[in-house]
Amino acid sequence: MLPNGTPVETSSPASSSSLLNRLQLDDEPNSETRDLFVTVDDPKKHVSAMETFITYRVSTKTTRNEFDLPEYTVRRRYQDFDWLRSKLEESQPTHLIPPLPEKFVVKGVVDRFSEDFVETRRKALDKFLKRIADHPVLSFNDHFNVFLTVKDLNPYKKQGLAFITKMGESVKYVTGGYKLRSRPVEFAAMGDYLDMFSQKLGTIDRIAQRIVKEQAEYLVELREYGPIYSSWSAIEEELNKPLNGVSNCVGSCCITLDDLSEDMSEDFLPVLREYVLYIESMKNVLRKRDQVQAEYEAKLETAAYKKEEKQGTPTNVEKCQDRVECFNADLKADWDRWQSNKRQDFRQLLMGMADKNIQYYEKCLAAWESVIPLLQEKLEVKSESHS
Repeated sequence: MLPNGTPVETSSPASSSSLLNRLQLDDEPNSETRDLFVTVDDPKKHVSAMETFITYRVSTKTTRNEFDLPEYTVRRRYQDFDWLRSKLEESQPTHLIPPLPEKFVVKGVVDRFSEDFVETRRKALDKFLKRIADHPVLSFNDHFNVFLTVKDLNPYKKQGLAFITKMGESVKYVTGGYKLRSRPVEFAAMGDYLDMFSQKLGTIDRIAQRIVKEQAEYLVELREYGPIYSSWSAIEEELNKPLNGVSNCVGSCCITLDDLSEDMSEDFLPVLREYVLYIESMKNVLRKRDQVQAEYEAKLETAAYKKEEKQGTPTNVEKCQDRVECFNADLKADWDRWQSNKRQDFRQLLMGMADKNIQYYEKCLAAWESVIPLLQEKLEVKSESHS
């Protein structure tokens, strides 16, 4: 509502929220081909004598034969998600595992039980499971099945490495003693891109956080600024309406700026942070790939030095070569999938940011334009009295 009583109209065809509706996301997975849907919602606080923690409802719907039922509902806390991610890293070392939101927060700075923090974390956990559910390999992992279906995870947590695949064990126990001669060009290019992307995101993240901080400070000033015009109007009969109009206008701008800042804090910054963590995950997979290749090179070199009499490559060298080829194929597939997701995520993010800024400026413009008639009305009254 504007100072002159007119509702704010923000749905002009050239801008505003219609932008998101017009955006075609050609990278988005076709929901008709999906057979596993996972949702994280309904956070609940639990208080006991020993600890206080939040659990989330994890709901699953599926038509896959690997599941005994078509629907499941379980409750999980953060450490359960952390367990799942660790198990996926152990059992699927050749794949990129999506990142979790960071567990630890600075005490006294962020209240981890506040409604805003819990909701931001819920969104991140929901995205984490959805990314796994959409993955053609990770979504069939035994640990993921257990996480989605079993009410009590504790017995499975105690099993330790029982589920780890042979591939997982072979990579897990590769020592760091092997030195890689050089990364193949395509994987070196991946590393270079990740370094560059990390630098860009870090800079954007720092500036965005500074903008949010400055907007919060500006908001404090605005909230003090508007009421001054209102109190002034009480002693200015001739300027009463225009002054109250300005006061109401500043109040409208406060509400709009608050919405803009909230959107940046809750929607924009978390996506940046997720991709900063994604970069670390991808670098970790690259390092594992390098270790496997380094081991292969070392064994190949050892076999050459021994000058074995029998023909053909020793079996252990062939197995190592198979692991390298497997790692390369999985990493390339996950890299392409990650790039596709990144394009989709950032198109949505930037379109949303443009949309929110357009709405902000449209509302502020409408608020200030509504003050003009109040000023013109006073000028017309004055000119009539003079005539």
